[in-house]
Amino acid sequence: MKKASDILARKGAGVITISTDTTVLDAIRLMSEKNIGSVVVVENEQFVGIMTERDYCRKVILKGKSSTDTMVKEIMSVEFPHIAPAETIEHCMELMTSNNIRYLPVFDSHGLCGIVSMQDVIKQTILRQEETISELKDYLHASM
Repeated sequence: MKKASDILARKGAGVITISTDTTVLDAIRLMSEKNIGSVVVVENEQFVGIMTERDYCRKVILKGKSSTDTMVKEIMSVEFPHIAPAETIEHCMELMTSNNIRYLPVFDSHGLCGIVSMQDVIKQTILRQEETISELKDYLHASM
């Protein structure tokens, strides 16, 4: 059974971070430059939340706020289940679905070690299915 650690090993555990006092505009620029949908928000080098494109749309654009005057700490999401690297992909998907979120922070004994996205979970699930299909094909060819 595949785990969150398998996703982090495949994509790398590095995360893009910003401080709580970063403007939303700067955060959105960074996300655009890195072609990512979220950034990890830190304070004193500690995880405090995640700012997502969804946060920007719902908490800035729809409320008529200014991207240059609004700080990340005002719109970031802070309620995330914390998972360990040993959590299964299936459990990650259940947490994301039940909490209506697209990102899960992964923590080990040293702190934040990566982020698992819904896209990561889907990719891993597809890879597992492709492996199963290949194994079944090999089995069928061997038995003929």
